[in-house]
Amino acid sequence: MSTSSSTPDGADQAGASQAPTGAGAPAFDLAGKVALVTGGSRGLGRAMAMGLARAGADVIVASRNGEACEEYAAELRAATGRRAVGIGAHVGRWDALDELTDQAYDAFGHVDVLVNNAGMSPLYDSVVDVSEELFDKVIGVNLKGPFRLTALVGTRMAEGDGGSIINITSMGAVRPRPTILPYAAAKAGLNALTVGFAHTFGPSVRVNAIMAGTFLTDVSKAWDAEAFAQRAQGFAAKRGGDPEEIVGAALYLASDLSSYTTGAVIPVDGGQP
Repeated sequence: MSTSSSTPDGADQAGASQAPTGAGAPAFDLAGKVALVTGGSRGLGRAMAMGLARAGADVIVASRNGEACEEYAAELRAATGRRAVGIGAHVGRWDALDELTDQAYDAFGHVDVLVNNAGMSPLYDSVVDVSEELFDKVIGVNLKGPFRLTALVGTRMAEGDGGSIINITSMGAVRPRPTILPYAAAKAGLNALTVGFAHTFGPSVRVNAIMAGTFLTDVSKAWDAEAFAQRAQGFAAKRGGDPEEIVGAALYLASDLSSYTTGAVIPVDGGQP
């Protein structure tokens, strides 16, 4: 008589007990991996690039400011001993992403982790003041660019040894405030692309998203600190996040620890309502 049973969510208990353990268990170790991080010289991208390098990955730092990318790549090499290069590329420009992909593969031969982090959210006084140029720029950097780069790198990953793609989206995608509507729409689209690309490139390529809340990056220095502190009292954590606090989620998704996680959109937001 069979001793297997099924839980309400369809998980087979006998099968679960036969999952690999011991020496075959997954780990955070990214030695031998290559990670490409867009928007990697500032903010959340900067923190994740360092975290990936400290976990053993070689890193490609990409953003519009090629000089800043090269400077930070030098910091990564000095701090971690890993190989790192900086590449200037405008994520909102379709053809620039073909070139970025070619440069990344020419430099390292493979890309195992892609972090689509580059983003922009310009302020505006009212929705009627949003110009077509501003709207197109926001969609271009936050949605069009990640689509194209994921298509290019994901295809090569699927044809090779697989990999992990991590999209950095925003809680604005599900809780859009009046002042971020184009940005919120783009990030909602990126959430949808995350699920779609997981099915497009699975099973060898995993595609997930970190839906980031409010982090205290260099951009936050221009905020009204008192007004934000009051707003943050509505968060479960009662504060904004430090950029370093997104690194754990990124390492989980980049590593084999998340081998059965794909098509997921994971909030990292301090309990933001």
